[in-house]
Amino acid sequence: MTTETKLIKTKLGLLKLAEQLGNVSQACKVMGYSRDSFYRIKQLYETGGERALVEISRRKPIPQNRVAPEIEEAVVKMALENPALGQLRVSNELRKRGLFISPGGVRCVWQRHDLETFAKRLRALEAKVAQEGLILTEAQLMAMERKKEKQEAVGEIETEHPGYLGAQDTYYVGNIKGVGRIYQQTFIDTYSKVAIAKLYDRKNAITAADLLNDRVLPFFEEHNIPLLRILTDRGTEYCGKPEFHEYALYLQIEGIEHSRTKARSPQTNGICERFHRTVQNEFYAQAFRRKLYTSIEQLQQDLDSWLEQYNYHRTHSGKYCFGKTPMQTFLDSKHLAYEKRLDEQFEG
Repeated sequence: MTTETKLIKTKLGLLKLAEQLGNVSQACKVMGYSRDSFYRIKQLYETGGERALVEISRRKPIPQNRVAPEIEEAVVKMALENPALGQLRVSNELRKRGLFISPGGVRCVWQRHDLETFAKRLRALEAKVAQEGLILTEAQLMAMERKKEKQEAVGEIETEHPGYLGAQDTYYVGNIKGVGRIYQQTFIDTYSKVAIAKLYDRKNAITAADLLNDRVLPFFEEHNIPLLRILTDRGTEYCGKPEFHEYALYLQIEGIEHSRTKARSPQTNGICERFHRTVQNEFYAQAFRRKLYTSIEQLQQDLDSWLEQYNYHRTHSGKYCFGKTPMQTFLDSKHLAYEKRLDEQFEG
């Protein structure tokens, strides 16, 4: 018996029970339905028969049951004005303004706008502050401080503007017949989520440094933004003494600070891990089915086309992206890096 058939039989049973008992309220109580639901089911059955009963499902939203647009807007606005408030407090505060919505209704609005947790409301607030230059209220500052203390307790990485922190990692693409093993050097700006990648036939310190020299630093120089720090794992291609290690020497020459993830702490380099899953599912898994590659250059060309789509056209749900593309986030936030440089020069 399918789910649709079960739904129809249950609703038909409700109608028949009410007819046998001669009491709608008693039938609804036995079957677990409200009187409103009963009369809606009865009307549908009388007009459309059994097939009409399939259309009413609690999984489908009923727009008429949603709050008025001005109330929904007020709930979202309050979530950003004071992200620490719970749904009951928000309901009470809006009631003072003559806007009536239940605590459950507040949560439904939050869920539609991806604001149902304190952490999500803070992320939304941070993004708006960074990109629109808002002045924080005392309540917002207190909420930010609470989050900062929690981050320090669990060791979460922090990033303040484009170029503040980049994450770099090596991804093993696979072994192609006639080409050999292929590795991808990946760089991601942790603020804007702009991704840069290049393919190599080996994994060592020289290839890791080549990505920075060939693609990453020219990108930041083009936008007149310095790259201040890089986060990597503890792989041999990234760690070593500058006098014997090409990657460490390159960072020293360029004045880039090097941070390494803690052992057995995958949450600190999860940015690259998530990107690698994305590029595998959305690019490599499809590219190798469509085309037979005979060189790394061919694959690099298609990867570059995908990266352009990823950076310029694919919206991102990252912490500071706020539903925009990585490149749009980068461009909208460049002023934060400029302002930081001016502040440092002024202090100097």
